Parts: sequence; C-alpha cells; structure tokens
Amino acid sequence: MKFVVRTFFRTLRVVIGPFMLLWEFVTRPNGLVRPLARQQQVEQECRSLVLYQFKTCPFCIKVRQEMRRLSLDIECLDAQRDQQNRDDLVHGGGQVKVPCLKISGPSGASEWLYESGKIIEYLRERFAP
Repeated sequence: MKFVVRTFFRTLRVVIGPFMLLWEFVTRPNGLVRPLARQQQVEQECRSLVLYQFKTCPFCIKVRQEMRRLSLDIECLDAQRDQQNRDDLVHGGGQVKVPCLKISGPSGASEWLYESGKIIEYLRERFAP
C-alpha cells in the first residue's frame, strides 16, 4: 500500500510540477528597487541565508516569489534531489521539511526557520522598506 501511495504522489508531481513552475514564471513579481548602496548591503546580508527547498513545492514557490518581490539574492538548495543538501537539512534543522531558511549568525551559530509564513514574515521584517 505504501508503494502505491508513493507512486501516486510521484506521478502527480511529475504531471503537475511543470505547470507549477510555469505559473511561477508567469506570475513573477517585480523586484523592489533600492538605492545602490542599500542593495549592496542587502546582498551582503543575504550571504548568511540559505533556503532549502523542493523545486515544485507550492510553499517553496511562495517563499521564492517573496524573495523576488524583495529583490533578495538568497542561495536556494534543492533538498529533494541532492542527498547532501537533504542530509545537511536533517543534521542542522532536525527534519526534512521545506521550505527551511538557514540563518547563519556572525558567531557561526545557525538558526533553522521552517514554515513559509514564518520565513516570509522574517524576510519582510528584515528587508522590507
């Protein structure tokens, strides 16, 4: 039974996934325009952030759209197909759940933020004008 359920959802992802990515591309928001000095500062701050994601996860798409809206260049790592990224997510955050934002502090300590709503709220509080 478990095999049948997994096969069903994998097939569903293969069929619906391209349409979700197309929709993400078509509805791509315009990015926030900041003064050059401020944008450089934001880009510097974004180097301490990493988003672990699945390419066709609707919640990950929602976070990526907000990143575009705020003109944030945050590294996105695929935790679905890349085993090393998945292992890093499990060892650092404790679970394979996406989206997950890894926030590295200046001391080297990392905070792992789950849930798309919380991630978007964090990004808006930190980077929105």
